[in-house]
Amino acid sequence: MSKKRPDWDTYFLLIAKVVASRSTCLRRDVGAVLVKNRQILSTGYNGAPRRIGHCDVKGCLRETQSIPSGERHEICRGSHAEINAIAQAASNGVATQGCWLYCTHEPCVYCTKALINAGCERIVYLYPYPDELARSIMKESGIEITQIDPNNLPINSFSALTE
Repeated sequence: MSKKRPDWDTYFLLIAKVVASRSTCLRRDVGAVLVKNRQILSTGYNGAPRRIGHCDVKGCLRETQSIPSGERHEICRGSHAEINAIAQAASNGVATQGCWLYCTHEPCVYCTKALINAGCERIVYLYPYPDELARSIMKESGIEITQIDPNNLPINSFSALTE
C-alpha cells in the first residue's frame, strides 16, 4: 500500500500557505516561496520591513485613508511577500536566476517587475489578483503562469495543520 504524496506544485503551495500565516497585514495574508530545482531558496510574507512596527500593531495606513485594494501600493508600511522573498535571497547571497515562485496570491505589477528582474521563470499561485497590467507583463516576459484551484489542495487552511 502506498500513501498519496502531493505533487511538487501542491507541496510548495502548501508551504506558501504556512508562510502566509506569518503575515502582519490586516487585509490579506500572502506567502511566497522561491524555488529552484525543487529546493527552497527563500520565503517571504507580507509585512513591514525589519525594525519597523507592523500593521497588526501600528494599524493600517490604507484602511485609515480608505484606499481600495489594488490601488496606491506606495501608501503602505508593509512590503509584499514576493518582494520580501527576493530580498531574503539577496541578503543571503542566493542567486534567483531561473527560479520559480509559489505564492498564495497572483503577484501585483510591482512584484511582477521585480520577479522578472530576479530571473523568475514560472509563477504558480492560488488566488487571483485583479491586475491586468501584471498579467500582460508576465505574458510578454515569457514567464509561465499557473493557477491552482485552492479547493484542490489536500489541506486548505493553516489551522488544519495544527489540529
